[in-house]
Amino acid sequence: MDFAYSERVVEFSQQLESFMAEHIEPRIRQYNEAIEQGTFPVPFMAELKELAKSQGLWNLFLPSLKPGEPGIGLTNLEYAPLAEIMGRVHWASEVFNCNAPDTGNMELLHMFATPEQKQQWLEPLLNGEIRSAFCMTEPDVSSSDATNITMNIQRSGDEYVINGRKWFITNSAHPNCQLFIVMGKTDPDAASHQQQSMVLVPRHQPGIEIVRNPPVLGHHSPEGHCEIVFRDVRVPVANCLGEEGSGFALAQARLGPGRIHHCMRSIGAAELALQLMSARAQERKAFGKYLHQHGTVAEWIAKSRMEIDQARLLVLKAAWMIDHQGAKAARKEISMIKAVVPAMHTRVVDRAIQVFGAMGLTPDTPLAESYIQGRCLRFADGPDEVHLQTIAKLELKQSAENSGETLPYLTPPLR
Repeated sequence: MDFAYSERVVEFSQQLESFMAEHIEPRIRQYNEAIEQGTFPVPFMAELKELAKSQGLWNLFLPSLKPGEPGIGLTNLEYAPLAEIMGRVHWASEVFNCNAPDTGNMELLHMFATPEQKQQWLEPLLNGEIRSAFCMTEPDVSSSDATNITMNIQRSGDEYVINGRKWFITNSAHPNCQLFIVMGKTDPDAASHQQQSMVLVPRHQPGIEIVRNPPVLGHHSPEGHCEIVFRDVRVPVANCLGEEGSGFALAQARLGPGRIHHCMRSIGAAELALQLMSARAQERKAFGKYLHQHGTVAEWIAKSRMEIDQARLLVLKAAWMIDHQGAKAARKEISMIKAVVPAMHTRVVDRAIQVFGAMGLTPDTPLAESYIQGRCLRFADGPDEVHLQTIAKLELKQSAENSGETLPYLTPPLR
């Protein structure tokens, strides 16, 4: 496995870092003030998008881009360091049309949509003209097991009639959100992994009610993590994404690269936290010594560096495997990064908050919001426990296949 960044990626990294330094970092305060005043989208987002597009920093995430489609078409391994750079500022990804959940939705449409569906939904998403949401999680069941989904999608002539409740639907409150990709059951009597389908639902279709946009750990996200009720929402049968009954398989296809993106952005946020912690530790004194001269703080800095680098290498391995062997072969590695990285993220940010003291709990630094994002990632795309079970199951399966290999290492007394 070769994780070295290619010349092309190094050039893109330098270009992206320059863009961040010149056009995004100087606007962090302006972004925060706009959100505080209730202005969303922020006034300068469209301008930054056009600038990024003009510089070729657009749709960097999609390996399977076809000639003529806007973007670069980097592999998962090539995109990983770029996602890390974007992750330093939580809203930066949107500037480059590399923001979740749109990235995963574009991948789904790119792989499974009909030509008509692509023209209606994929093209405007690739051009950054609209936003989208992915509607899977439900409040009344454990949605980490997608077979538990209860939303009913019933065929009536040449239409589907959709009824059910979803929540934590990211992006659903964004004014530019025009598309919901909705997962529900079209055939409750089929095999457990063939009951679900995905349907393309226009955001403003009659029968859709945004019930609320609940704060997450007291933090309000203007783009929304909404609770939504669907009451007799009707869409044409032609809006089915892929084959009827393929929803579970489509959901699995969506999650592999998406977890790479989440994890590398998370690593970028952890890198920023370490940078802030190190600077603060060299500027602030307590009990007659700089903070870094206290053994505990120095240990936090050292541990943070080790943990970030370990996590990055694991993510790059998973990205390499997806590129070369496919997401199915990288299943264990994908679960590993999803369990390792958000936990690392919150540990590093927590240490940085401690070094900043009470200031770290306020909006004066990005640390409190970063901590919330890292904590939420321990649920997004599946909770830690599900990923740990997957890893253990795959390890035990391999152990059973290699039964007896460890016997030479056991030396009980001969009888």
